[in-house]
Amino acid sequence: MKSLKALFILNKFKKFKVASRWKLALKTGPFVLAIVACKFLAHWFGWEFLSLNSLFTAIISANIFLIGFLISGTLVDYKESEKLPGDLSASLETMADEGLIIFKNKKSQEAKKYLQKLLQFSEALVAWFYKKEKTTDLMNKLLAFNDDFLAFESQTQANFIARLKQEQNVIRKMLNRIHTIRETSFLGTGYAIVEIITSILVFGLVFIKMDPFYESVFFVSFVSFILIYMLYFIKDLDNPFGFSEEENLVEEVSLKPILDTRKRLEAYCREIGE
Repeated sequence: MKSLKALFILNKFKKFKVASRWKLALKTGPFVLAIVACKFLAHWFGWEFLSLNSLFTAIISANIFLIGFLISGTLVDYKESEKLPGDLSASLETMADEGLIIFKNKKSQEAKKYLQKLLQFSEALVAWFYKKEKTTDLMNKLLAFNDDFLAFESQTQANFIARLKQEQNVIRKMLNRIHTIRETSFLGTGYAIVEIITSILVFGLVFIKMDPFYESVFFVSFVSFILIYMLYFIKDLDNPFGFSEEENLVEEVSLKPILDTRKRLEAYCREIGE
C-alpha cells in the first residue's frame, strides 16, 4: 500500500515538473544572481576600478561570434542525430518483416526465435541509449543474428538473406555513428577559449563602473545570463544522446520511433506465440 501511495505521489510530482524549455534558464539563474550579488558588493565597497570602453564591447562581440561558430558546428551533428532513431527503427522493422514472412510461409521455429531475439535486441538498444548497456555487448548481440541468417538459408531465397545482412550492416553503421557523436565533443579547445573569455567578461562586468548604478546591474545581469546560458546550450546540443541521468538536460533527440518499434515487436512475438 505504501509503495502504491509513493508511486501516486511521484506521478503527481512529475505533472508539475517545469517545462524542459525553461530548464537551462533555471540552471543559469543562480549564477546570474551570484554575479549580481558580487556587483552589489563591488559597488558598496568601491571596488569598481575599471571603465567601460569600446575594447570591452569588442571582446563581448568576439565572444558572441565564437559562440555562434560553435552552435553552427554542433547543430550539424544534431540535425543528423535527429534522423538516426527513425532510421534505426526502419531497419529493425525491415528485419522483422523478413522474419515474419519466413514464419508465415514455413511456420519456422527458427524465425520465431529470431523475432524474439530481435525484440531482445530492441530492448538492449533502448538500454544502450541510457548507458545501461555497453556498446561492445550491443554489437555482439547484433553479430549474433548471423546464426539466424545461417538457419534461414534452407528456408528462404538468397536475396532475402542478403537484405537482412544489409540491414544488419546499416544498423552497425548507425550505432557506430551514435557512439562517436555521444563520446566526442565538437572542438574542445573552442569550448575552452569561450569559457575563458566568458569568465574574464563576467569578472570585468563586476568591476566596471557604470552610471547610473541600476543600469549597470541590468547590463551585468543581462549579458551574464546570455553568455552562461549559451555555454550550457552548446554543451547540451553537442550531445543529443545524453539520456543518462547525469547528462540529461534539454535538447535530446526523440526515441519514440524506437520505442514504437519495440511495442510492435512485442505484438509480433505475442501473435506468433499463440
